[in-house]
Amino acid sequence: MIQPEIKRKIEKVVNVFETGTPEGRYDLLVVMNDGPGGRPQITYGRSQTTEFGNLRKLVKMYCDRAGQYAQALLSWLDIIGKEPLSDNTQFKKLLRDAARNDPVMRLVQDVFFEEVYFAPAQTFFESNGFTLPLALLVIYDSYIHSGRVPDFLRRRFGEKVPSAGGNEKEWVTRYVDVRHQWLKYHSNEILRRTIYRTQCFKDQIAADNWMLSQPVRANGVEVI
Repeated sequence: MIQPEIKRKIEKVVNVFETGTPEGRYDLLVVMNDGPGGRPQITYGRSQTTEFGNLRKLVKMYCDRAGQYAQALLSWLDIIGKEPLSDNTQFKKLLRDAARNDPVMRLVQDVFFEEVYFAPAQTFFESNGFTLPLALLVIYDSYIHSGRVPDFLRRRFGEKVPSAGGNEKEWVTRYVDVRHQWLKYHSNEILRRTIYRTQCFKDQIAADNWMLSQPVRANGVEVI
């Protein structure tokens, strides 16, 4: 059973990866060339969801809660993920303003990142017999960064998951290694620059910090 304080620590580490701060920046909106086919897309929120990924779901959840900016954002729902909005100043300002000025948006983001990313990661963690907090951190980060634990990476090493008789620490170590190599040599420069994530995990493994009882240095920020 992962204790609430450890779950929060895991979330803080991933928030640092995504926004540079343990608490996350709810209003952070950047445009990156990592959309389908390398096209620009908005990434937004506490742990950064993407325009061509789950941004529409987040905005819909906010509109359903009748937030302060819900009426203004409602007209964009049928466009998000279908038509590029990375150059749309009005839409981007609405998102930033909602996060800065409306506590409902911050609450919705907490619920959204829990339901869309953390809960599926925890299901993978539990259903495959993992128990160690560092394993959950590695898995949750994969769900935030890649939407899942990619099968093509799992096929690059032979260790089984614990529920199938594998060694948990060995599986995590091997998965982190292959993910690190995949990021390091990826054709997309944006992904190559994210190896600080897997380097952090390699450092925790080397420090034997499987229980996350020690501070975690995440991309230069210490998470206690």
